[in-house]
Amino acid sequence: MKTLNIKLLYFTLLSFSVSIAQQTPAPKQSKTIAITGATAHIGNGTVIENSIIIFEDGTLKTVTDMTLVKMDLTGMEVMAANGKHVYPGFIVPNSTLGLVEISAVRATDDVSEIGSWNPHIRSLIAYNTESKIVESMRPNGVLLGQITPRGGRISGTSSIVQFDAWNWEDAVVKEDDGIHMNWPNSFSRGRWWLGEDPAMKVNDKYDEQVTEITDYFNATKTYMVGDKSATHLPYEATNGLFNGSKTLYIHVDDEKGITDAINFSNANKVSKMVIVGGYEAHKVADMLTRNNIAVLLQRVHSRPSLTDDDYDMPFKLAKLLTDKGVTVALETSGQMERMNSRNLPFYAGTTVAYGLTKEQALQLITQNPAKILGIDDTYGTLEVGKSATLFISEGDALDMRTNILTHAFIDGRLLSLETHQTELWKRYSKKLETEN
Repeated sequence: MKTLNIKLLYFTLLSFSVSIAQQTPAPKQSKTIAITGATAHIGNGTVIENSIIIFEDGTLKTVTDMTLVKMDLTGMEVMAANGKHVYPGFIVPNSTLGLVEISAVRATDDVSEIGSWNPHIRSLIAYNTESKIVESMRPNGVLLGQITPRGGRISGTSSIVQFDAWNWEDAVVKEDDGIHMNWPNSFSRGRWWLGEDPAMKVNDKYDEQVTEITDYFNATKTYMVGDKSATHLPYEATNGLFNGSKTLYIHVDDEKGITDAINFSNANKVSKMVIVGGYEAHKVADMLTRNNIAVLLQRVHSRPSLTDDDYDMPFKLAKLLTDKGVTVALETSGQMERMNSRNLPFYAGTTVAYGLTKEQALQLITQNPAKILGIDDTYGTLEVGKSATLFISEGDALDMRTNILTHAFIDGRLLSLETHQTELWKRYSKKLETEN
C-alpha cells in the first residue's frame, strides 16, 4: 500500500511539473527565411512600406524595399506578410522578470539580497528561464530584458537576457552589464500607517547618506591600488565602473538627487552612468544632454508624484526629454511590475498621444534601450548583420487592439507564442461560446 501511494505521488508530481513547464525553447534556425510584403519598422525611425527581410543562421542578410530589388527566393522558406508589420524585438530594461514567480511565496522570490552594499550580487544566476511570467512577454513582442536586482543602497549587478532559453547560460546576451545604486531621497513622506504625518518633508539624513556612498567608493578605489592580499568581492565588482566595462545605473527621481548623482559620477570618474526612474529629469535635461547621460524612464502609466504636477506629467515626460536631446528608454518597474512588463509597447503607444511620432515611440523600446544597455551592435534595429530578433504583427504593435503576433523570432529561432495565458483564453472562450 505504501509503495502504491509513493508511485501515485510520483506520477501526480510529474504530471503537475509537466503542466506548469514553460514552452520548449525553439531549435536553432536551420533554413533561410524570407519575410515579404510587410511594412518594416526598422527601429531607428525608418519605415519600409513593402519590404523583404531575409535572415540565415540567426543573422539578418537583407532588409530592403521589395520594389527596388529582384531576389531569387528558391530554397528559402517564404513568409508572405502583405498588410502586416515587422518590428525588432522589444527590450525591457530594469526588470525583475525571472527573479520572482509568486510574490507571496518566499521560495520563488530571489529579487534582493540582505545588506546594503551588494555590487557583487549577480542577478543572472538567479534568473529562472522556466518562469511562466517570462514566457507571457513574447506574445506582445517583448523578447529581451535587463534582469535587475532590488534593495539596499547598491542592489547588485544586472545582466541582459533573451526570453527563450533552457537555462540562464543559454539566455544571457550580455553578462554583468552594470551595477545598480539607489540614490538617497532628498525628501520623504511619513508612514501614515504608523500614525506619522504623510506630508512631504526634508530628509534630514540626506547629506549623511550621500557621504556614506562617497566613502564606499573611496574605499573601493583604495582597495584597487592596494596589494589585494585579501580578496574583497564587493570592491572587486565595482572595478568595471572605472575601466568602462560596466555602467552605473543610479535609481533616482528628484531634481536635486539627479543633479547630485551626476556630480558624484563625474567626481568619481565613472565611465558611464544612466539615470533610472528620472521623474524630474526634465528639469535638468540640459545637464543630462551635456554629460551624455541617458534615462530609463519610469512607467508611463503612472499617477503624478507631486501635488503641483500636471495630471498627465508621466505621459509626456518622454516627449519633454526627447525634445531636449536626451536618450530615453522606457522601463516598467513599480507595482505588479513583472506582469505589467508585457504592456511595454502600450506604454510607448501612450507617448504618441502626448507628442512623439510612432517611430520615435518605437525607438523608446528598441534602438534606445539597446544603445543604453550596450547591445546595439546586435539588437534593437532591423539592420543587415544584426540578430534576427523580430516579430510579425497583424497591425500596429503599439496599439493593444492590433498588436496581434503571428510569428516571433529570437536569433532566427521561430518561437512558440503559446503561454499559460493563451491556453486559459482558449479554454474559457470555448466556455463562453457554449453558454451563448
